[in-house]
Amino acid sequence: MNSTKNKISKGLALFLPGIFLLGFNIGTGSVTSMAKAGATYGMSLLWTIVASCLATYFMINLYSRYTMVTGETALQAFKKHIHPAVGIFFILALTFGVMGSVMGVMGIVADISHVWSKSFITGGIPATYFAAFYIIIVYFIFWNGETQFFERALAVIVAVMSACFLMNFFILMPPPSEILNGLIPNVPTIPEDQDKGPYLVIASMVGTTVFSGLFIIRTTLIKEAGWGIQDAKVQRRDAIVSVVLMFIISMSIMAAAAGTLFPENLGLTKASQMIELLEPLAGKMAVAIFAIGIIAAGVSSQFPNVLMLPWLLCDYNESSRNMKLTKYRIMVFFISLLGLVVPIFDARPVFVMIISQAFNSVILPVTVACIMYLGNRKDLMGEYKFNLTSNIILLLIFAFSIFTSAIGIKGVLQSI
Repeated sequence: MNSTKNKISKGLALFLPGIFLLGFNIGTGSVTSMAKAGATYGMSLLWTIVASCLATYFMINLYSRYTMVTGETALQAFKKHIHPAVGIFFILALTFGVMGSVMGVMGIVADISHVWSKSFITGGIPATYFAAFYIIIVYFIFWNGETQFFERALAVIVAVMSACFLMNFFILMPPPSEILNGLIPNVPTIPEDQDKGPYLVIASMVGTTVFSGLFIIRTTLIKEAGWGIQDAKVQRRDAIVSVVLMFIISMSIMAAAAGTLFPENLGLTKASQMIELLEPLAGKMAVAIFAIGIIAAGVSSQFPNVLMLPWLLCDYNESSRNMKLTKYRIMVFFISLLGLVVPIFDARPVFVMIISQAFNSVILPVTVACIMYLGNRKDLMGEYKFNLTSNIILLLIFAFSIFTSAIGIKGVLQSI
C-alpha cells in the first residue's frame, strides 16, 4: 500500500512544476480574455490560442534548457551576463502587471460569486465579503511557506478548474465546423454595435498565455527541483502536459462563450454576465460548473500572483527563498489587499484585467531577445548552444511578439 502511494507521489512530483505553471497561467485573465473573444467573435480567434500555446511551449523549453545547462535562473543570468538594469526592469514590469492582475482577478471572482449567490440568497452576498474570503484562503496557503505545499495545493485547485471547464465545453460547445474554421488565422471585423476592434482582445489572449513571468519563474522551479540537462526529457514531458492543458482549457472557455453568447449577439462587458446570460441558455448546472471553474481559476492564479515579487527579489539577490520571513509575509499581505480595490471602488474588473494582460504582451519581445542572446553564447551554453532550428523558432516568436505588442498598444489607445 505504502509503495503504491510512494509511486503515485513520485509520479505527481514530476508534474508539479508544470501544474504550478498551469495554475499560474490559467486564471481569470485567461477566462476573461477567452470568454470575451468567444462571446464577441465566436471561435474565429482560436488560432491565437494555438499560436500562443506553441510559443509558450518553445519558450518554456528554451528558458529551461538554459537553467539546466548553467544552473542559473533567468534573473540571475540577466543580472550577470546582460546588465543588472535588465533584471530590475523585469522585476518592476512584472510586479506592475501582477498588481493589475491581482486587482482584476479578485474583482472578477468576487463579482461572479456575488451574482451566483443571488440564486441562493435574496440580493446575494456582497462582492467585498467574497473578495475578503478568497484573500484569506490565498494568504493561508502562503503562510505555510513551503514550495511543495504551494504546488500540491495548486494541483488540487487546478484539477477542479480543469474538470469544470471541460464539462462546460461538452455542454455548451459550438458546431465542430466553427472550431475548425477558427484555426485559420484571421482578424475578424468589428460587430456593428461595437466601436472597438479585436486588437486589445488578441493582445490580452497572447499576454495571458505567453506570459514573461511564466518563463522566469519556470527557471526558478527548475533550479529548485535540481533538474540538470540529463533531465531534459522529464522537463519536455512536463512542459507538454502543461501546454496541452493550457490549450484545452482556454479553448473550452472560448467555446462555452462562443456556443451560447455569440449566437445571441450578447457580447461580454462583465464576467458576471456569463452567470446571468448562461442560465436561460444552458441551465443552472452549466452555470454552477462555470462559476466553480472561474473561482478555482481565480484562486489558482492569485496565489502565484502574490508570490511573484518576493520570489523575483529572492531570485535576483540569490538569497534563500524562505517565504516565512516577516518581510515577505508583510509584502504579500499588502499585495493581497489590492484584491479589495475593484469590489470596494466598483471599478471595471474586465477592463482592468484586459489592460493588465495586454501589458504583458508588450514586455514579451524583451523576454524573447534576452534568451536569444544568452542561449547563443558558447561560453555559457557550450555544446548546448542554441542551434539553427531554435534560433529560427525564436525569431518567429519575436516577430509574433512584436505584432501582438503593436496591436496591444493600439487596442489600449482605442479603449482610452
